[in-house]
Amino acid sequence: MRSWLLSNPGGRARRYGPFLVWATWFIFAWATLIVLGDFADEALDHWETSLAMLFGSYVAGSTPMGGGTVGFPVLVLILGTTAELGRQFSFAIQAVGMTSAAIFIVCSGRPIAIRLMLWAMAVSAVTLPVVATWVVPLLPESVVKLAFACIWGSFGILTIVKLGELRHMHRLTRLPARVDAVAGVAIGIVGGTASALTGVGIDMIAYTVLVLLYRCDLRVAISTSVLLMAWNSLVGLLTEATLGRLSSEVLYHWLAAAPVVLAGAPLGALALQIIPRLPTMIFVAALCLVQLVWMCVHVGVGWAAVGGVVAAMLVANGVFHLLYVSGKRIAATAGQGDSSSVVSSSV
Repeated sequence: MRSWLLSNPGGRARRYGPFLVWATWFIFAWATLIVLGDFADEALDHWETSLAMLFGSYVAGSTPMGGGTVGFPVLVLILGTTAELGRQFSFAIQAVGMTSAAIFIVCSGRPIAIRLMLWAMAVSAVTLPVVATWVVPLLPESVVKLAFACIWGSFGILTIVKLGELRHMHRLTRLPARVDAVAGVAIGIVGGTASALTGVGIDMIAYTVLVLLYRCDLRVAISTSVLLMAWNSLVGLLTEATLGRLSSEVLYHWLAAAPVVLAGAPLGALALQIIPRLPTMIFVAALCLVQLVWMCVHVGVGWAAVGGVVAAMLVANGVFHLLYVSGKRIAATAGQGDSSSVVSSSV
């Protein structure tokens, strides 16, 4: 099981030292940028973004959904920005919030599906830049918006239908290393593509595979998905910067919300260990379905597009069901990992 789980037990003060160093350095760097760049007025003018990310950062740390899951629809549906800006902001803000949550999770010694995660990281580091460079510029903005809606609408349906059963899982099916590799590569390709299109997605894909195929404890699955999304956010932000696509407006939204997510995402990760998961996940699932309908209305889709959205969600949930059936069959024949090996360390 050592190849599966990453754990870092130790004294509390020593364990959280890296997180405190990161948070201190970031606040200093953010304040320096505000002062030297004279960006205080711009940051204050974008207060709506920081308000939205109060909730978005909690979602990022406590669920398998990046902060961009809130940031993207807020910017696109409420503030009226483009899908491109919403995607870029998702990368930028998650590069802070998800990274903060990831460092906090590693410092706390929580179990991580390390082997699968490393495969997914390696593959998505190639997939995301390729799709962002050569595919995204060819797609109409409405396609990007509907892709976001379909991804999270499908996840909302999955959560509502299966959470009652999945929340009771506290173990992990032992699968061969080659299965970890295949699953990690698939997550990297599908999740990297989703992230390139919308700024989020690999976290949900990883979580879905872990809970449906591996029958994994939700906390392990969520922690793993947070680390993956943090990595993809950094890769995505670097890709957008290298391509020269980042605008000053992205910077202003980021300056307004960055300090909020720096603390909010780790607090969400902490809340994952304290607050019951069921109410949070049901609430988030409901939001996914609401934004699906809202995005379709916002885009003004015709009946043909509605049919495409429904078909895409049926295909996605069909794949989810196949993973669920396969995981149940494998769990019955292969046995389960020790529950003690996936229980989170105390914080």
